[in-house]
Amino acid sequence: MKSVLEVRHLKKAYQHGKETVQAVDDVSFQIHTGECLGLVGESGCGKSTIAKMVTRLESPDAGEIFLNDREITRVSGKALRTVYQQMQMVFQMPVDSFNPRIKLGEGIRESLINQGMGRREAKTKAWEYLEICGLDKTFADRYPHQVSGGECQRASIARAIAIKPCLVICDEATSALDVTVQAQIIKMLKRLKKELGMSYLFICHDLALVQEICDRVMVMQNGTIVEQGIPDDIIMRPREAYTKKLIDSIF
Repeated sequence: MKSVLEVRHLKKAYQHGKETVQAVDDVSFQIHTGECLGLVGESGCGKSTIAKMVTRLESPDAGEIFLNDREITRVSGKALRTVYQQMQMVFQMPVDSFNPRIKLGEGIRESLINQGMGRREAKTKAWEYLEICGLDKTFADRYPHQVSGGECQRASIARAIAIKPCLVICDEATSALDVTVQAQIIKMLKRLKKELGMSYLFICHDLALVQEICDRVMVMQNGTIVEQGIPDDIIMRPREAYTKKLIDSIF
């Protein structure tokens, strides 16, 4: 099966005063076409650092990152445009990911225009993808502060998928939402995965949500992957004490 994303031996350390903290330590994994890979662990375990390195918001100290068999480990500047045509990110706080001075529709159109689409077509596509994500086109004329958290997250997902990426990285994309809205967003992501054939890296601290959407899951502790497998197996038959602790805290 073809790999959309392959990460090899990633490492990242930060300096805090005289202390060196190893945020990510020799992490390797693959995400296959149409697959949702979950990455779980407590806050500070290194999950978001992996997301930042994969999306080139930060550079790794060591290791390699491949997107559709092309190495992107050190890609920067204008060359990132090609990377972001294939990979998009959905953040934890959707309101913060939009410019508060522009309407939601314009935020979606802007990402399409940046990829070379004409303004008229981009406007139509923005409406189309809002509707795909469960919002009617009137939401295009609303500002981020004029919609609920769940509606804003739907709009941010619409913006992410409008350019038809092969990989979407969801970094705690549901953690700021209430339980009912979480369930709606998960249902929508599952539908989009099936209909559009997208792959996800689903970063989360909640194994129950991971069980709902992910094909495989990796458990991360102190910068390393301590356990991985099918979500049901991990939850029903955890091998590591840390995984058992995570499960007990949820269930």
